Amino acid sequence: MRKIIIAIDGYSGCGKSSTAKEVAKRLEYKHIDSGATYRAVTLYFIQNEINLNDNDAVNEALGKISIDFIYNKELGKNETFLNQQNVEEEIRKMYVSEMVSPVSAIKEVRGTMVSIQRKMALDGGVVMDGRDIGSVVFPEAELKIFMVASDEARARRRYLELKGKGQEVSVEEIARNFRERDQQDTSRKESPLVRVEDAIEIDTSDLEFEDQVQMVLDLANEKIGE
Repeated sequence: MRKIIIAIDGYSGCGKSSTAKEVAKRLEYKHIDSGATYRAVTLYFIQNEINLNDNDAVNEALGKISIDFIYNKELGKNETFLNQQNVEEEIRKMYVSEMVSPVSAIKEVRGTMVSIQRKMALDGGVVMDGRDIGSVVFPEAELKIFMVASDEARARRRYLELKGKGQEVSVEEIARNFRERDQQDTSRKESPLVRVEDAIEIDTSDLEFEDQVQMVLDLANEKIGE
């Protein structure tokens, strides 16, 4: 049975990563959270006070960064490692979220991350989620999904997710962050968030998690069987 590449793009809070993880698990594919690579770089830039307008400093910093995904058997998921340090929880915090879009908009950052992401999927059998997977990273992907959801549904989901991790953040703050990131992601010069023509749109606003997972699995099995 052939192994395909599944690209899942869309806006923040639509369920891309959680859906991609579950689809990968059921297909026994590798899951790559491209957003985590950008969050890891953002964390490094914050910790090392890298000036985003200084190209030399940015390039020097990128040369010092290594990013890996290591599977945690107890949790049943991949965790993000930055320079051999587990940063999975730290990169999900709001102070990192607020800086991800400006860091991601830097041409040199995107070039480095795309190269890393492509190497991770050389043998196929991959589900990768992000914002430019179907348009830039894997335009040849056999299955491309573009997820959308209402602002209300997105903010509510992220609020519950962060609350479950013990982070005190208001729904209004999350919604504001989403609006800012949407604007930055769709208008940036380098690899803007777009829905490519051959992507299948899935609106997750009123879908239960299992339903959206099954929709992607059905589409994937069709492609695998072709």
